Amino acid sequence: MNADRQTLPVGPRPVPVHARSDRWRPGVAGWTGLAAVAIAAIVADQVTKSAISSSLKLGESVDVAPSLSLWHVRNNGIAFGIFTRRLPVVIGLTGLALIWMLAYFARSGARHRLTPVAIGLLLGGSVSNLLDRIRNGYVTDFVYLHWFSAFNAADSFIVVGVGLLLFSLFRSDEREGEAPLELPRPR
Repeated sequence: MNADRQTLPVGPRPVPVHARSDRWRPGVAGWTGLAAVAIAAIVADQVTKSAISSSLKLGESVDVAPSLSLWHVRNNGIAFGIFTRRLPVVIGLTGLALIWMLAYFARSGARHRLTPVAIGLLLGGSVSNLLDRIRNGYVTDFVYLHWFSAFNAADSFIVVGVGLLLFSLFRSDEREGEAPLELPRPR
């Protein structure tokens, strides 16, 4: 045997860098917060769509400000009319997104205080639009910025949820000063 060869230390193997600690997994409060935000988003979106549908005829609009109107339109696709009249594709993509969001939250929901809010908004907006697509074959859009597309409250919740999620991902890999990963200590 070679005398220059070093022996490896005996003991537990170090945790891989990509492995997350259980402290990033959400507890009951995290899941409750997520559910409360998601339910509130669904209710708010459904109430606003119902109010528009009962107040304005399809295609009718009311100017609210110089570049803002309430305009009752139907969207058969997803954002910006993508996948128009491709309901099975839209439902499938939405279902996959919902599964990913729940899986991500189950694994990293306690990573940042905003994560339950972010994922709750994403879930609520996605579920509300999905319910409309399954029930009606379309979603009702009504907020029209004259320099942009028409959208609804669920779309706003999704956009804000993505923004909060990105903020929480880039802002904090730490939880109240704790190291996010369990790395072996140097000897």
